[in-house]
Amino acid sequence: MRFRLLLFLNFIFFIHPFTQAGLLKGRVTDLQGTGLAYANVYVKNSTIGTATNEQGYYQLTLAPGTYQVVYQYVGYKAQIDTVEITAEPVTHHVTLQPDVYNLNEVVVRATDKDPAYGIMREAIARRNYHRNEVAAYSCRVYTKGLGRLLKVPNRVMGIKVDEVKPGIVYLSETVSEVNFRQPNKTHERMLSSKVSGDTKGFSFNRASRVNFNFYDNLLRIPGLSERAFISPIANNAFLFYRYKLIGTSVENGQTINKIKVTPIRANDPAFNGYVYILDNSYRLHSTSLKLTQKSQIEYADTLRIDQVFGPAQDGVWMLFSQKLTVQFDSFGFKGNGFFTTVYSKYNVVPAYSKPVVVAPAPSAPAVPEPELPILKKRKLKKLAKQKLATLDSISTFKQPKNELMRVEPNANKRDTAYWDEIRPIPLTLEEQQDYVSKDSLQHIQASKPYRDSVDKRANKFEVGNLFLAGFRYRNSFKHYSISVDPLLAVLNTNSILQYNTVEGTVLNLGVRYRKGEEETNQGFTVAPTLRYGFASRKLYGKVLTNYYYNPHRFAQVTAEAGHFVAQYNNNEPITPFWNALYTLLYEQNFLKIYQKTNLLVRHNLEIRNGIYLTTSLEYADRQQLQNATDFTFRDYTTKQFTSNIPVNAELADASFTRHQALVGSVTLQLRPGQQYINRPDEKWILGSKYPTFRLNYTKGFFKILGSDVNFDRVSLNISDELKLGLVGETDYSVQVGTFLNSKHLWLMDYKHFAGNRILYAGAFGGFQLLDYYRYSTRKGYLEAHFTHDFNGFIFNKIPLLRRLKWQEVGSANYLHTVKAGHYLELGFGVEHIFKILRVDFFTGFESREKVGSGLRLGFGF
Repeated sequence: MRFRLLLFLNFIFFIHPFTQAGLLKGRVTDLQGTGLAYANVYVKNSTIGTATNEQGYYQLTLAPGTYQVVYQYVGYKAQIDTVEITAEPVTHHVTLQPDVYNLNEVVVRATDKDPAYGIMREAIARRNYHRNEVAAYSCRVYTKGLGRLLKVPNRVMGIKVDEVKPGIVYLSETVSEVNFRQPNKTHERMLSSKVSGDTKGFSFNRASRVNFNFYDNLLRIPGLSERAFISPIANNAFLFYRYKLIGTSVENGQTINKIKVTPIRANDPAFNGYVYILDNSYRLHSTSLKLTQKSQIEYADTLRIDQVFGPAQDGVWMLFSQKLTVQFDSFGFKGNGFFTTVYSKYNVVPAYSKPVVVAPAPSAPAVPEPELPILKKRKLKKLAKQKLATLDSISTFKQPKNELMRVEPNANKRDTAYWDEIRPIPLTLEEQQDYVSKDSLQHIQASKPYRDSVDKRANKFEVGNLFLAGFRYRNSFKHYSISVDPLLAVLNTNSILQYNTVEGTVLNLGVRYRKGEEETNQGFTVAPTLRYGFASRKLYGKVLTNYYYNPHRFAQVTAEAGHFVAQYNNNEPITPFWNALYTLLYEQNFLKIYQKTNLLVRHNLEIRNGIYLTTSLEYADRQQLQNATDFTFRDYTTKQFTSNIPVNAELADASFTRHQALVGSVTLQLRPGQQYINRPDEKWILGSKYPTFRLNYTKGFFKILGSDVNFDRVSLNISDELKLGLVGETDYSVQVGTFLNSKHLWLMDYKHFAGNRILYAGAFGGFQLLDYYRYSTRKGYLEAHFTHDFNGFIFNKIPLLRRLKWQEVGSANYLHTVKAGHYLELGFGVEHIFKILRVDFFTGFESREKVGSGLRLGFGF
C-alpha cells in the first residue's frame, strides 16, 4: 500500500563530484526578514546557479575567484553583488527590495482594452520563434520532490490504510543530465538519486516530465487533468484570457512588463496569475501561474507553476528554475507537495546565427507581423543534426532510440559527502530530520523482528476484508505471501462463493502463493484452486503458475494444469458474481460453461523495444455440461432458464460430444516508436505516437496426440489513442480476421466478441448490447470500437454540470459477420460521477433496424 501511495503522490506532485571548490551560502529575505522561498541565485553571464529553499537559504559551489552573483525573485528588484570566493565557505545574506512597476506611457490601439494586449500580441507573434530558437542543448538538472500528508483516512474503498502516517511520505533528490534536440527529442540521464528511507531504491523524479513550456500552445498536466490547458501566449490565447498591464520595471538595463492574466470564463482551461515579458524581444522573463479546481483539475485543489528564465549564451534565454507546487484533498488524503528543479551548466546550439530583436512597432493603426525566420519541423530537425557536432556533451552520448530516460545503475550509491557538495538547494530542518530518521529507521525496518511485528498487524484477520478483498498472509522478511480469494469478487472471477445453473451453489477456493519482493516485477506465483458444485456434485481443481524472470523484457512463463470448468469464450465475458446476481434475482443464466481437463503453457517476451511475442500451446479434453438446478429467489412466469448450450446463428445446434483439442497460438505485437524509461530494476513504457499493430495466428492441430480439431484463424488488430487538444481524446480499435481453414472445430474455437447483457459494463470495452455467443463466427469478420472522451469540452459550458466536474463521452461499436450483417451500437455517457463512476446509454442497430437499448454502469476515472 505504501509503495502504491508513493506512486500516486509522485503522480500528483511532482557528474561527478566537483574538483576542490569554495562554497557560497546565505539567506535571501524580504524587508521584514522573511525568507524568500525558491529565489533564483546565479552567476552573471553564466548558467551556474541555484535556488533558495523554503526558508530562503541557498548554497552554491564555485571555484575560488571573484564573481558577480545575481539574486532574483519574482516581484522583487534583482540585486547583483560582487562576491569573492575562497577555499573557506563564504556567507552572504541578501535583502531584496520589492519591485516598483510603473505605468509609463504606452502606445495603445483604439481597439485594445489595456496596454497589455499590445504587448501580448507581440509575444504571441514571436512565440514560435522563441520556441524553436535552440537547435540543441544540454544541461544539468537538480530536482527535489517532496510530498507530505496532513491527514490520512482509516480506509480507502474499504481497504484499511495502516502503513501510512501524516508527515513527509516522499522526499527525493536527483541530479540528471538532460539533452535536447529539435524538433522534440529529449533524453534524461539520472546520474544521482537519493530517496529518504530507501537507500537501495531509485527516485521517481523525472525533470523532463515537469518541464512545462509555455511557448507551446497547449500544456498537459499528467495525473491532474485529462484535458490540456491553454498557454497565456498561445496562438488563440485572446479567446481565453484577459490581460492587464500592472506596470514595468528595469532589470540589468532591460524593461520588464508585469502582466496579469485571468481566464475570461472562470472554468476555462486557462491559468491565472502573472507573466513577465521583456521589451523588444517579447520573450518570457518569468511566470507565476496557477490552476484551481475551477479549471477542472482532479485530485488537487491548486497547482502553481513558478518559472524564472535567464540568458544562457549567444543571447538565448533558457529556463533557470521552476517550482511546481500542489495542494490536494482526495479520497480522504489531504496534504501538499512540490517539485523544484534547478537548471545549470547549459551548453546551447542556437538555431539561428544571431538572435532576432524586433523594435516595438511605431504608433500605427495596426502592428505589422515581425519578419522572423520561423522554421518548419523538418528543417529544424535537419539543422539540429548539422549543428550537433558543435555540442560535445550531446554528440558523444549515444541515446538509444525512443529511450526518454535512463537511470544509471550506481545512481543510488552516492554518499552524504557527495550530496552535501553537489546539492544546490540546502535542505530545510524538516528535510534533514526526515533523512536522518528514515535512513536510521530503514536499518531497523530491514530487521526480522521489526518486519515480523509489522506483518503481525497487517496479517490480522478481519471478516469485513474477507468479503471484498480476501485475506493475505505476508512474510516480508522472507519475501513471500499467501493470499486467499474474497468471498464475493465483484470485478473478477476469483470469488469463493458462486452460483450458476450448471453447478448450483459453488465453493471456489483459490489460494495464491507469491515468492519475491513486492516492489519488483521478478519472482514466481503458484495459485491452486479447488472447486465444488453442490448441485452437480462435481469436484474440480487446477494449478496456475507464473514465473517472471526479466522485467526489462517483460519475460513471463505461465503454466496451467487441471480439471476445471471454462466459459466458451476464454476471455470470460461475464463474471460469476454478476451471473449469480442475475440468475438468483432475475432468472437469467448468461454464464455458459463446459468441462475442461487441460495442460497450457504460455510465454511472453519483448523481443526488441516495441516488438512483443506471445506464444501458447494447450492440450485439452473437453466435455459438455448441462443445467443441474433451476433454483431462483423469484420465479418469473414469463421467464425460464436457457440451456447451458449457447445459441449461435451459424450453428443449428451448438452441442458437442467429448473430444480432444491441441491448439497453438502466436501473437506478434508491434508498437512503432514506443518510448520508455530504462531503470536498473525495470523498464517503464510511456507510449507512442503511432498505432499498435497486433497480428495473431491460431492453429488447431489435427490428429496430433489424438486432437480432433483442425482450423487456422488469423487476425490483425490496429489500435491507438489520439489526443485532440481541447476537444478531448479518441481511442479506437479495429480488428479484421478470418478462418483460412475451418474443417473441424467447435463453438469454443470460434471467434468470439465481447458482448454484454447486464447493467454492469466494467471498463466499457467491447459491445454493450450484443449477445455473448449469437454472432460468434467461423468465417470472416470486421470489428471496430470507437470512444471519444470530450474531457468536459461540452459540459464545462453548462454551469451545473461544470460544478459537478462530470465529463461526457461518446461511443460507437461496429461488427460485421455473415450472420450479423451490419451491427452498430451508438452510446453517450457521463463519467467522473463521484470521481469513479460512469453511466452510458446505448442503442443498437442491425441492418439499420433498431434492435435494443439500455443503460450501462461502470468505472470512468
